[in-house]
Amino acid sequence: MQHEPTDFLYPFIDAQEDNPESLLADLAASARAKAAESLAVRRATLAANADLLARVTSELARRFSTGGRMFTFGNGGSSTDCTTLAGLFARPPTGKPLPAWSLTTDQAIVTALGNDVGFELVFARQLIARAQPGDIAVAMSTSGNSPNLLTALAEARRRDLYTVGFAGYDGGAFAGNPDVDACFTVASQSVHRIQEAQALLGYRLWLAVQDKCDQTVGVA
Repeated sequence: MQHEPTDFLYPFIDAQEDNPESLLADLAASARAKAAESLAVRRATLAANADLLARVTSELARRFSTGGRMFTFGNGGSSTDCTTLAGLFARPPTGKPLPAWSLTTDQAIVTALGNDVGFELVFARQLIARAQPGDIAVAMSTSGNSPNLLTALAEARRRDLYTVGFAGYDGGAFAGNPDVDACFTVASQSVHRIQEAQALLGYRLWLAVQDKCDQTVGVA
C-alpha cells in the first residue's frame, strides 16, 4: 500500500490492528500527545511574544482611539483565522466594538481582483481602495512567505498603516521585514500547532487592547 504524506499524523489508521481495544488506546494516546504538544507550543509562544504583545497592544489602542481601523488578511486556513480575529474586534463577546474588517470575506471582490489583476494583488488593491493613514494591517500566515501578503504589507507601509504579521517556523519573509512593524512568530514546524498558537495570540491581543481602551476611557 502506498503511503500518504500525512501518514505520520495518524499512523494507526492503516495499521493492521485486529484488537479494537488496542486501536482505541492508540487513538487516545495520539490525542493526548497532540494536546500536550499544543499546550506546550502555546505557552512557549505567549512567553516568547510577551514584550511584543505589550508594544503592539499600545499601538493598536492608540490608533483605534484616534479613529484607526483594522484590516486583516490571509490565505487558506489563515483566511478563516484572520476573519475570526477581525470579528473578535468588531463584534466582541464583551467590551467595546472596534472597527475591523477581514479582506477575505467578500467573494465577489476577491474573485474579481484575482481574475482581473492577479491573485498577488487581491489584498493590496483592497487596501488602496479602503485604507487610510493611521489604520492597521494584520497579515496572518503559517509560513510568512505568501507573495500576496507581502505585497499587501508593502502597500500598507506606503500608506502609513501599522503593519502586524503572524507567522510560524522562523517567521519567514515577515521576520526582519521593513514593511512589518511587528511580527508574532510561532516557533513550530507543525501547521496545526502554529495556527492554534496564532489563535491564542490573536485572542490575547484583542483582550489586551480592550483593557487598554478601557483604561484610556477611564483616564479621560
